[in-house]
Amino acid sequence: MDDLATATHKAFVLLFSGDSDLWQIIGISFNVSTNAILIALVPALSLAFALSYLRFPGRRFLIAIFNTLLSMPAVVIGLIFYLFLSRHGPLGDLRLLFTQSAMIIGQIALCFPILVAMGHAAFQASDKRAWETARTLGASPFRALYTVMHEVRFGLLATLLAAYGRIIAEVGTSMMLGGNIYHYTRNIPTAIALETSKGEYAQGIALGTVLILMTFILNTTLHYFQGRGQVVA
Repeated sequence: MDDLATATHKAFVLLFSGDSDLWQIIGISFNVSTNAILIALVPALSLAFALSYLRFPGRRFLIAIFNTLLSMPAVVIGLIFYLFLSRHGPLGDLRLLFTQSAMIIGQIALCFPILVAMGHAAFQASDKRAWETARTLGASPFRALYTVMHEVRFGLLATLLAAYGRIIAEVGTSMMLGGNIYHYTRNIPTAIALETSKGEYAQGIALGTVLILMTFILNTTLHYFQGRGQVVA
């Protein structure tokens, strides 16, 4: 218990003293994950909308594929992209392995199925007449899409938060594609894994606290907007 108390005390000292190494790790983690979610967001939600509102051959098969990919382990995705990006892989000439770009690619692959599957569920729950009415009244496709997205905005916000929480806390793809390089690709999950394996718990506790606090803020934000929506309704 004394060791735990000492490590926890050191963790908070690291957090509030502005330790440069600690905050660099946090910065890398948020930079990589934010870029990944921003790149994946528009195409993933566009596909989710198409799967909900359009009828085309292979539609049900695509839905089944993305639902299956939800349970794909992060380490398997990391392995697949590692083989593609390694020196002898088909994309080896790009020299992306063990870079932040490779980590972003891996995290896009992780969050894309979540955005599509949960986005599809959100759009499915919407009233199809909103799209039809908007188009009948002369709204452009983009304006009609905005109308539908506004109706399911809380479901889409939950989708976004779930996808972001998934990638910022994953360790498999980040470790395999980033290599956990100090000052370059070491992010929060890989740093926690490394420090814990070395028996250095203070930094791990500090970084874990950041993840817990981030999760709390994201969920509080979601509940706040959902509450406001119910009041307005």
